[in-house]
Order: sequence, then C-alpha cells, then structure tokens
Amino acid sequence: MLVLAHRGYHADLPENTLAAFDAARRLDVDGIETDVRLSADGKPVIMHDRVTPAGRAISSITHREIERDVGHAVPLLGEILAAIPDVLWNIEIKQTEVWPVALPVLRQFQATHRLFVSSFRHDVVMRCATELGIDCGLLLASRPVDIAGTIAACAEMTSVRSVVWDYNIVDEAALQGVSAAGWRNYVYGAVTIEEHLHCARLGLAGLITDHPERAVRLS
Repeated sequence: MLVLAHRGYHADLPENTLAAFDAARRLDVDGIETDVRLSADGKPVIMHDRVTPAGRAISSITHREIERDVGHAVPLLGEILAAIPDVLWNIEIKQTEVWPVALPVLRQFQATHRLFVSSFRHDVVMRCATELGIDCGLLLASRPVDIAGTIAACAEMTSVRSVVWDYNIVDEAALQGVSAAGWRNYVYGAVTIEEHLHCARLGLAGLITDHPERAVRLS
C-alpha cells in the first residue's frame, strides 16, 4: 500500500506549502497529494479551499493577494514539481477552469515525474486521460449504486484505472467491484490509528492521509 501525504505533512506547518511537502518527503512517504486552483491572474495555485480566511474567493484575487490573505507563500504547480521530483504526485484538479493552465505544466513534467491526476469533476479526469494519457483517478464522495456502470463509462479511457474513495463511504464490496475490473483503489480521510490499520488490511493501492506518520509504519 502506497502512502501519500494529504496536502503534505502539515502537523506543524501550513498545508500545501513547499515546507509541508519537504516534511512529507523526509517522512519517506511514497507520494504527496495536493490541490490546484486558478487565481484571478491565471496561475495554477496550490490551494485546497475555495475561499481564503479573509472570505475572498481564490478565483477572484491574484496570486499575491492569496498569499497576503493566508499569510504565507503559496506555490504554483510547476514550482512544486520542479522542487520535489522524486515522489508520486497526486494532483487533484479542483475546478474545470484550471485545467487548461495545469495541462501544459503537467505535460512538461510527465516524462520525468510520476503523476496521478484525480478530480471530483470526472469530465476533467476524462480530458486528462485524452489529452495527456497519464494515470488518472475518479474521486468519489458518495458510493455509486452501480459501480460496474461507473467503470464501464470509462472503458475507452485506458488511463483512467483508479477510484479514490472517501473513507466514510468505502466498503469491501465496493473495493472488490473495482479490483475485479482490474482497477486500483485509493482511500482518503482515515484519521485514527484504527482506521489506518483498517485501510492497511483492505488491499488498497494507496492511502492518502493527513497523518502519514501513522501510515508509513504500516506500509
């Protein structure tokens, strides 16, 4: 089971920063999950939340204004990939508008980096699979009634071969349905030590966790 640090290792550091990513790498994780949004000046900023602590939408303000609102440096997609080339990067695309800007950056690094693109916007996942052909995954926050149907809808997209489940909804029948189709299962959202142990027993391809220090002991 691969261990991916969710937004880096941010126990004592701001999430989604170069410092948090470097801290995760020093924990010897397999990969890092991060989030990309589009700023008002057209930059692929590494931010999870849609709105800053000052109540301003990321999409409505510039990169520098975002940094002033959050109180620390906010890296760009190309900067993090250039800074840390030796891990698996799970890049979550947070909005459709950022994809045209993220695309050339990912294309620049796809030959030299291990990249895994995921999104709750499955139309963006399909675009990534078509335009880049790199490993992609469907993020799910609800359990499909018809898992086989979800997989069948991606039959022509050979780069889409993973489901990324919220821990709250995952169950063994769902995981088995994905595995039976030859796809991989990832899970995010485990919190307690018991939940991490549970994930370790599920035969996952990877665990995306805010507590990578707990998960690396199990891998």
